[in-house]
Amino acid sequence: MTPPLPTRIGPRTFAWGERTFLMGILNVTPDSFSGDGLLGSGSDPVARAVAQAGEMAAEGADLLDIGGESTRPGHDAVVLEEELGRVVPVIEAVRAALPAMPLTIDTTKPEVATAALDAGANAINDVWGVAEDDALARIAAARRVPLIVMHNRSQPVYDDLVGDVLADLRGAVERALRAGVPDADVIVDPGIGFGKTAAQNILLLRDLARLRELGRPILLGTSRKSTIGKVLDLPAEERLEGTLATTALGIASGVDIVRVHDVRENLRAARMADAIVRGWTG
Repeated sequence: MTPPLPTRIGPRTFAWGERTFLMGILNVTPDSFSGDGLLGSGSDPVARAVAQAGEMAAEGADLLDIGGESTRPGHDAVVLEEELGRVVPVIEAVRAALPAMPLTIDTTKPEVATAALDAGANAINDVWGVAEDDALARIAAARRVPLIVMHNRSQPVYDDLVGDVLADLRGAVERALRAGVPDADVIVDPGIGFGKTAAQNILLLRDLARLRELGRPILLGTSRKSTIGKVLDLPAEERLEGTLATTALGIASGVDIVRVHDVRENLRAARMADAIVRGWTG
């Protein structure tokens, strides 16, 4: 299958199919499910974010995803002003510290997306990318930045799990294109852990290769998620090995980006998988 067209994200062009790219996670929240939230420790969250971003860059991250509202089940909703106050200073500081690092903003709010792009973000990561509202797509089109559309549902009810996920994502891609987002700038994410039971997540991961039918770069986010915890009966801080298994198997299914907390370890797993699956030689 022909790889998707290259995508420019800020200062870097991503040529899909050559190797897997690593997206490091910066959670500017007090309530991240994975325990890595940068708020609530008593120290300066901006300074902590810059230090964590620098560490991830040194470990091999290709891009960083910055978010100010937890998406874990039962999370507390964050009002607009608070989310802006969390993410904008961090994006400005990380951009100043790492001018060559592509940054994405993880949000559902158009105002946050706009402010984040003004502060130095280079793409929008929409965790409700399959919703009918195309506000974030229109912002991406107007600002000429890539858009990640993630699958989600309010309830885990499906007639045909993989077929329904594909149909929802296909609709999201079509809305983005109609809004004016260039063909090469739409990335899809199956939304592991969002609107799906643990059993459904496993089935989707098993059949992940079908997402290649969409002809888009695929982003996979499984890092430390509850499905891994349920399979292995482990808390979030002990889910690294399970995450590495999903990273390697995801790459075998054609994933292009893995969104992770533990960059160094996932990078090593990804490079080994790339050598086997894609013939990567370094």
